[in-house]
Amino acid sequence: MRTRFGTKRRSALGVTVAALVAIVAASAVPGAASAVPAGGDHGRSAHWGVITRNTIGSPVAALRDGPFGSFGVPAQFAHPPYGHGSLGIEVADRSTSLSPPSEAVHFGNEVDFYGAPVLRLHQVGFHVFQTGENVGYGGANVNMPNIRFEINPNLGNSTATYSSMVWNPPDVPVASRNRWSDYLDATTTGSWWLTGNAGTATGCTLATQCTFPQLMTALNDGGAEPVIYTAGVSKGRDFMWIGAVDGLRINGTVFDFESGGVRARYAR
Repeated sequence: MRTRFGTKRRSALGVTVAALVAIVAASAVPGAASAVPAGGDHGRSAHWGVITRNTIGSPVAALRDGPFGSFGVPAQFAHPPYGHGSLGIEVADRSTSLSPPSEAVHFGNEVDFYGAPVLRLHQVGFHVFQTGENVGYGGANVNMPNIRFEINPNLGNSTATYSSMVWNPPDVPVASRNRWSDYLDATTTGSWWLTGNAGTATGCTLATQCTFPQLMTALNDGGAEPVIYTAGVSKGRDFMWIGAVDGLRINGTVFDFESGGVRARYAR
């Protein structure tokens, strides 16, 4: 069954290379149980979908084929970077009675990353299909989707037990619009910030964003380790955006968004 936000359910995901190998080996044997690495079973595509708590309005976040284009773009840039599909995202501005009036969507996994250590993140990023129209919708602002980890920051100078750790990517170059971008590395480009009291305590707020190394240093305050609740891709609440994301990388695993489900691949 498919819904506007939903996915068809298939198996085989992985957050670590070791977990992926174990999952693939187990799936080769009929009836074999999935491997369960520390922190949860990372092999279940069924755990990926729209995070309803963080979705506002009537946006779209759907696993789809393509996009293949735009017209006249060389084939290597007009094809999703992994497989044949991607995560299509559509959000609107000025479409709700709330303030701000724009929509928001968060597509992710609320189960399999739970309890994983934030400070062990060392590779994060994705590919994006950005259009010239999206650039116009944002005006002078960079209008791009985000990577979002919901975390427990475990900071000694804050009582906050929840924060969203958000990556704001840079815009893609003009020559890379209306086609699939190269890999955008969230550890070396763009900026990160934390919501709520954790942002204030670390100095990494929406108004004063940090680099990835600065954020990791701020979270590593010598106390209890910060841990992940969820991981995913989000957009809003700000500007209208219609595009797609593929190849979400978290450490050694790339999550390939396909119309039939989410697949795990070795990072290349």
